[in-house]
Amino acid sequence: MRLQLPLFAVLVHGPSMAPTLRTGDALVVWRTQRVRQGDVVVARFRGRPGLLVVKRVVRAQDGGWWVQGDNEFVTDDSRAYGVADVIGRVVFRYWPKPGKLG
Repeated sequence: MRLQLPLFAVLVHGPSMAPTLRTGDALVVWRTQRVRQGDVVVARFRGRPGLLVVKRVVRAQDGGWWVQGDNEFVTDDSRAYGVADVIGRVVFRYWPKPGKLG
């Protein structure tokens, strides 16, 4: 049996969420599927289930979520891969600049 804790940590890699998040930012994520438009989430695209991504929720769509990166020029998001399933909502950044996301 695999224990799934309600909070987990992820490390950002890549520029897709700049300027909000940057490579090396460490985040605490609350494992939930209850999210709203504008939330920053950790998700998996249905077409690429092995890829874990940090994106912003744009809208609900087809039983999942349409998510996009803040940096539209260098992001692979729902525009490329379609609907995503949310794993959890980012609660705060704890490294290198602790605090809530704006």
